[in-house]
Amino acid sequence: MTVDPPLTQTATGPGGTAAPRHGTAPGDDAVRRAELAAFLRSRRERITPEQVGLPRGARRRTPGLRREEVAHLGAVGVTWYTWLEQARDIHVSPQVLDAVARALLLDRAERSHLFALAGAIDPTPGKECTGVTRELRQVLRQLEPFPAVLQNSRFDILAYNATYGRLMCDLDALPEEDRNCMWLAFTHPEWRASVVDLDATMRVMAAKFRASMAEHVAEPAWKALVARLTEASAEFRSIWAQHEVVRPMSSVKLFRHPRVGVLQLSSTSLWTGPNPGPKLLSYTPVDELTRERLERLAAESAELVTV
Repeated sequence: MTVDPPLTQTATGPGGTAAPRHGTAPGDDAVRRAELAAFLRSRRERITPEQVGLPRGARRRTPGLRREEVAHLGAVGVTWYTWLEQARDIHVSPQVLDAVARALLLDRAERSHLFALAGAIDPTPGKECTGVTRELRQVLRQLEPFPAVLQNSRFDILAYNATYGRLMCDLDALPEEDRNCMWLAFTHPEWRASVVDLDATMRVMAAKFRASMAEHVAEPAWKALVARLTEASAEFRSIWAQHEVVRPMSSVKLFRHPRVGVLQLSSTSLWTGPNPGPKLLSYTPVDELTRERLERLAAESAELVTV
């Protein structure tokens, strides 16, 4: 049974208008609540019922999930969640925000954005909330020795198998906020050294990223990544200023690994949900030599895990 959490509305000022919170301008809270409401609606509408184990039904007209379905998945009250999407002035507990984040399959950046808009502190900031299911993690492991990774449209690395984790650098050694392919490609020396045709790869990656960003230009997480890259990399600033775009495509990529040598890999992307949801990117060997080298890399990775 779900129970509505206490609905504590902000005290009203003269004339019935909401009194501003201490230390904020009168309009700031309203803008933030409106942004939060729009963000929740956009995340809800991108999730299909099938993704969360719900029947679609013959009479569904709502894109994505219904409000009551999100409330059910998060075990929160329907009225409370509806008020939240209506930008009502209600206090939001971190525990309920955590439940909503999980129900909406938010990734790390989206979760941080949710808590920031709600003006709350994330009780589990170091934990992943990526929507990566146990089944998807099993698929990644079963693809060994082929490198495989799960990414969102912002190129955040959500999950990966052992071979991918050591294909271009030691991903396990990186902080979570740096596990983004754009960030690594423009700033990480070891990652960059592994790419044989670095200049062309950087241009293609930036063009793909710009094409993906068209649907997210107003979202803080995307703007924050661009700002971070702009500050850190003159190369990124130059390429980004050219406004090139390209659609995702499969291709053969060359990597230079310091221990096993050059790898010729064919990349394949499989969407695990409605675009722009996460995608599973796998690399398969083009020739027998690359297959043998991948097997050596996978064996090394397995040894490091067991040590």
